[in-house]
Amino acid sequence: MLREKSLLMIPGPTPIPPQVAAAMTQPMINHRGEVFSELFDEVAVGLKQVFRTEQPVYVFPGAGSGGWEAALVNTLNPGDTVLSVSVGDFGERWFKVATKLGLAVERLRFEPGQAADPARIAERLADDREKRIKAVLIQHNETSTGVTNDVEAIARVVREHGALIMVDAVSGLGALPLEMDRWDLDVVLTGAQKALMCPPGLSIVAFSERARAASEQNTMPRFYWDLKAVHSSYLKRQTPYTPAISLFYALQAALRLIQAETLEGAWARHRVMGAMCRAGVRAMGLQLLAQDEARASNAVTAVVSPVDPKQLRKVARERLGVQLAGGQAELADKIFRIGHLGYVVPGDVLQALAATEMALGLLGQDVQIGRAVAAAQEVWIQALRG
Repeated sequence: MLREKSLLMIPGPTPIPPQVAAAMTQPMINHRGEVFSELFDEVAVGLKQVFRTEQPVYVFPGAGSGGWEAALVNTLNPGDTVLSVSVGDFGERWFKVATKLGLAVERLRFEPGQAADPARIAERLADDREKRIKAVLIQHNETSTGVTNDVEAIARVVREHGALIMVDAVSGLGALPLEMDRWDLDVVLTGAQKALMCPPGLSIVAFSERARAASEQNTMPRFYWDLKAVHSSYLKRQTPYTPAISLFYALQAALRLIQAETLEGAWARHRVMGAMCRAGVRAMGLQLLAQDEARASNAVTAVVSPVDPKQLRKVARERLGVQLAGGQAELADKIFRIGHLGYVVPGDVLQALAATEMALGLLGQDVQIGRAVAAAQEVWIQALRG
């Protein structure tokens, strides 16, 4: 039965609300008809609210990672120099995409568990007196390490330089504060399968007026990710190729749920869950990968494992009915991760902590059962008391 009814506590794909699952069962419609255009309109408005922008937000069929390519091929030219700021595996993947596209990529790396330092980025940009760097790539929330970057501060130093700032907000948008227009961001991209509470399959990208102007001049080859084609169709309340209609219905339902909670309410819920999870981990005597509380993610918590993390996750999954995430790349044998974003509530965090504690005990670790849950409960009740 634990295999049939398990709690998914990974940082994506995340659990899907029943309203979202039900929305996908609606009959198929004509994707060039008025019904789809009405659906398109509602989704377009809802996405602007989540991105906190007045700019168009475009929906591509594809994985969230496709947004990396869309951002680059629509704004840059072959051989352009970009600065890739990396604090983990997903930053490294965007670096690889930019390199394969023929861009001259400079890398600024930070140790796993650390956030990007705006001062170091400012120093590197200040050295670029010839303004060769055309864009800066940054993660909003690094899923692999449980770190949230100070995008607002980084954006300020990039604006002083004049480069475009491109933000991967795949695991952050909808869970953590992000203000596209107020922070003056040029490209913000996400996927539907994280805090937006939808199945995988949609890559969602917004471009500033500055970025769209750059797309009018650039010569990078593209077809599927062509902003000009997508924008032209957007103005007609359409897509340039067959949309993922069932996923559009799912996104419509999910955006309605976010609007009912309010975006600020969602941010507050994730803030409480992040604090609960970190308190519970510390109460178990375990080490957080992200040591700086101010930059620790409220969407996913990365924990240094005292046992083989694969064995820990296996016990939690098969014997306790809770699915945890593993580490990635060089962290694969060092950490496990607890996802707490999207369709997740504080009670789910308590269950995940209880399962982690029990799994450690079953694997021979000296743990005091109940301590992690009690610590998390204390955080939760303090939040409820205001």
